[in-house]
Amino acid sequence: MGLFRKAWGIRVGLPSYEWMLELGARILGTESELVLKSRRVVPARLLDAGFNFEYAEWARASVDLCQKWKTPV
Repeated sequence: MGLFRKAWGIRVGLPSYEWMLELGARILGTESELVLKSRRVVPARLLDAGFNFEYAEWARASVDLCQKWKTPV
């Protein structure tokens, strides 16, 4: 979230408390545990097939994403 805030140009983020997570999970109809679990996912099939990602790191991808959202179509 820090990288995303930086890309968007926001200096300060609100803290996330457990009750906020529980409420959001209920609204989405999921378990809060699923939101908290961290997984490293590697797109092995795509990489094996020779696919090249335009942005290999989230920092650069988030900057591009924010620029696209800010630019009117």
